[in-house]
Amino acid sequence: MSAKKRDSSGRSSSSDGDERRDGPRFIVGIDLGTTNCAVAYVDLLEEEPGVRSFAIPQLVKPGAVEAHLTMPSFVYLAGEHDFPEESRKLPWDDPGPGIAGLLAREQGAKVPARLVSSAKSWLCHAGVDRRARILPWGLDDPSSAALPKLSPLEASARYLDHMRRAWDHEVAKGERALELARQDVLLTVPASFDAVARELTVEAATIAGLARVTLLEEPQAAFYSWLERQGESWRRKLALGDLVLVCDVGGGTTDFSLISVSQEQGNLVLERTAVGEHLLLGGDNMDVALAHVLAERLRSKGTNLDPWQSRGLWYACRQAKEEILSSEKEISPVVVLGRGSKLIGGTIKTELTRADVSATIVEGFFPRVAADARPVLRQRTGLQEIGLPFEPDAAATKHLARFLGRHGPEGGLAKPTALLFNGGVFRGAALRERTREVLDSWLVSSGAKPVSVLEGEDLDLAVARGAAYYGLVRRGRGVRIRGGTARAYYVGIASAMPAVPGVPPPLKALCVAGMGMEEGTEVAVPGREFALLVGEPAEFRFLGSTVRKDDRPGTLVDRWEEGEITELAPLETALEDSGKAGATVPVTLHAHVTEVGTLEVSCVARDGRRWKLSWNVRDHES
Repeated sequence: MSAKKRDSSGRSSSSDGDERRDGPRFIVGIDLGTTNCAVAYVDLLEEEPGVRSFAIPQLVKPGAVEAHLTMPSFVYLAGEHDFPEESRKLPWDDPGPGIAGLLAREQGAKVPARLVSSAKSWLCHAGVDRRARILPWGLDDPSSAALPKLSPLEASARYLDHMRRAWDHEVAKGERALELARQDVLLTVPASFDAVARELTVEAATIAGLARVTLLEEPQAAFYSWLERQGESWRRKLALGDLVLVCDVGGGTTDFSLISVSQEQGNLVLERTAVGEHLLLGGDNMDVALAHVLAERLRSKGTNLDPWQSRGLWYACRQAKEEILSSEKEISPVVVLGRGSKLIGGTIKTELTRADVSATIVEGFFPRVAADARPVLRQRTGLQEIGLPFEPDAAATKHLARFLGRHGPEGGLAKPTALLFNGGVFRGAALRERTREVLDSWLVSSGAKPVSVLEGEDLDLAVARGAAYYGLVRRGRGVRIRGGTARAYYVGIASAMPAVPGVPPPLKALCVAGMGMEEGTEVAVPGREFALLVGEPAEFRFLGSTVRKDDRPGTLVDRWEEGEITELAPLETALEDSGKAGATVPVTLHAHVTEVGTLEVSCVARDGRRWKLSWNVRDHES
């Protein structure tokens, strides 16, 4: 390999330059997190490319810009009198709505009615219009009535746009070839994101000016980061037959994945063999729980909070919790501002203690339970507020028991031999220790050995760093985790049967993509033809399963147990055709998993006409 040299600008170049300049200069990994974003990169012109973290410039105080390794995933919709116009400026031209990052989080804790948060959780919530401007959600404050809101899609694009502009300002410095949009960008998503949420994530990137991205599951990214840090020594820490549990509890979601270690032609190979359900359970839930504890404490002393102040207490508890979990502090102050003319005099002060955190989070979210424990399903109320579908049972250990029970041998428990933690929640050593303790109790009681914890991860940066390393792996420099789609995907087929008053035709599920179907592959779904309705509006139903590992394209399932196959967002559209409206056309189906990891299904007529269904929830498109 030729020697590295630098040009007059101080940037690296190579004496075998022309060939290496044809492609992107950098591989960039982006963690688009629920509560924090991070960026990492690899410079391909280096002799031995390694992963580095990128510090993201952002407003930390009015008029003060600093670069930090993480950027909080918040947008503050500043009002006319919040800050002087000059104090909001960034080093680059930034036309995006609101203020993103650290200042947004700090100011939003004081004025929660103007703070957009949890955009990633809303982006995967099929119960709302994710293109509608609905955020901030749930607080109708007269002072913010005139402020524009953001959709979950726009908010996600806003974070990505900030990171793109920051990169272009700090790295590209006006050189088009180095702009982020021209690099190899890997964008991470939860393993449990379905095809619709993945497509929306890709669309958010496109809005932000990143038209070419590749998606990577967050637990896999965390494991890639561990592999990168270990180098070749990973082969001494994992052996043939090992099963790695990636336990990922972040700000808004909980994800479980299993990665097996097998052998092929004498070499160890890694394969992601199981993915859990999408669980809206994470740091947000814990912050709300702590806020309830402090609200009750204040109420017992005669102080009642209104909804606006309760939201402020929630955000203040987040900061206090993180301070206690990441330090030796026993007490952290919590301050909630008053309102109107009492903004200063009405300030409410209390404190969060380590004992509060232990009792509420450790015992409440990570209780000691048996291996056969399962999450409790809350009885549903006929009418309820529209909001994020948080898990009714907050015990993460119960969800873990269910996950391992679903993916173990018949009637048994999957038995991981190694455990890798990921997600900001696990910055707290007490939470890591409790999870390991509970898991070990299950393993030992079933005759297995205690789990080995894989150490050495930076829980804030691992996902971004792992994504950047994966870009190297795709170039043949490292060990690839085999995975493909995290679910088996199905389209709904209405049964052909005589009409029965009040009884809709039974729905069958036709598998179009088996679990593990690799990105960039296409398959013709074998079997008979189906009748496709064209020329008038119709609903196409879409389903998925994280447990039916043996279904392959063409498998037609006519009945299933609750939770075995779940319905995802349907697609309502009218497929255009020059023939008679409402006609049916005999078609066969072809499935394509795109390079970015989204699913497309084509309906192919005998004469070659094709209609594409991509479940991308774009209105009136097929």
